[in-house]
Amino acid sequence: MTLRILNVNDMLDLKTGGGTAERTFQMSRFLARQGASCEVLTINTGHLDAQRIDALQPARVLVLSCLLRRFKIPRWRSATIRRAVEDADIVHLMGHWSVLNVIVYLAARRAGKPYVVCPAGALPLFGRSRWLKWFYNFIIGYSIVRNASGWIAVTEGEYPQFEVYGVLRSRVTVIPNGVSAEDFPSVDIAEFKRRHGLPDAPTILFMGRLNPIKGPDLLLQAFLISRQVFPEHHLVFAGPDGGMLAKLRETAERSGMGEMVHFIGYIGGADKSAAYRMADLLVVPSRQEAMSIVAIEAGICGVPVLLTDQCGFGEIRAIDERLEVPVSVSGIAGGLVSLLSEPDVLEKLAPTWASFVDCKFSWKALVPEYLKLYQRILSGSIR
Repeated sequence: MTLRILNVNDMLDLKTGGGTAERTFQMSRFLARQGASCEVLTINTGHLDAQRIDALQPARVLVLSCLLRRFKIPRWRSATIRRAVEDADIVHLMGHWSVLNVIVYLAARRAGKPYVVCPAGALPLFGRSRWLKWFYNFIIGYSIVRNASGWIAVTEGEYPQFEVYGVLRSRVTVIPNGVSAEDFPSVDIAEFKRRHGLPDAPTILFMGRLNPIKGPDLLLQAFLISRQVFPEHHLVFAGPDGGMLAKLRETAERSGMGEMVHFIGYIGGADKSAAYRMADLLVVPSRQEAMSIVAIEAGICGVPVLLTDQCGFGEIRAIDERLEVPVSVSGIAGGLVSLLSEPDVLEKLAPTWASFVDCKFSWKALVPEYLKLYQRILSGSIR
């Protein structure tokens, strides 16, 4: 009998959804490839296009229109949502601060359907709108987490976050983020650089939204205070504006290093592969992150990474301790100096990191873990 899965994420496009959107996209696609009947319920906030939907096949997509973008509130289609829930054997809720998750949770409870939650690092009261998040949890957020039939963490670092919500760490299944090599083919890097006005020079890359939680300001300051050690390197920011672009540009220009710092905006598809492959080093300066997807994407492209100790990727220290640094300007600057001051360091690290990613984070290897968890829930071995 075919397992029917309903995956729920209020954002499926990469521009606004980021890492959780990519996780939902990939796990849904590979679940369907392994024979499950998989449907994704999402909201179109204005950036979800037909190409992204088609690429998800053989999984299907059920798209709701957006009523209020600020809080990602969908236009209420109770019959559609009820039918999607009732047609599923199990429901998978991605993220936490989500009106869509609330609607589906209530429908699942009414229909008596088991569901699992994967907050992907979203459980703490971090970032903007903390009082709204507290109110959300008080009204329904705690109940969504506690009443689940299964709990998925991206890393073991999320265990304490689940415990705050009353879920013992022994009941949480860890399934890390994954990557698919087919999504990152070899491309014409020279043409990509010409199109974006980038020089033929050594490159440090930032990939992600330009907002405080991702730490682009930390990276820029670290680059500016340490670049005399690696004066030929340019810094490239690739990602949509999350409220910091103007300030970052101003900082770069005021330092007199504007010609060494480049902002190319959001990129996807083949351009994303080109950006990784042109880079000598990817830096992930996040202030908080469950597990960095861009780090493993860079790895599958053979590019070494430097991460902060808030990226949920402590295991990278087994490859080289210099690859993880404190989440501070001085910490990141120190990491840049240690990796870029010697010419052969990155060349030696790149193949080791690529092999590590390929072995541990392939979606083909990770998706069976979802199926095992779902089957245990449906068989009654997890209560």
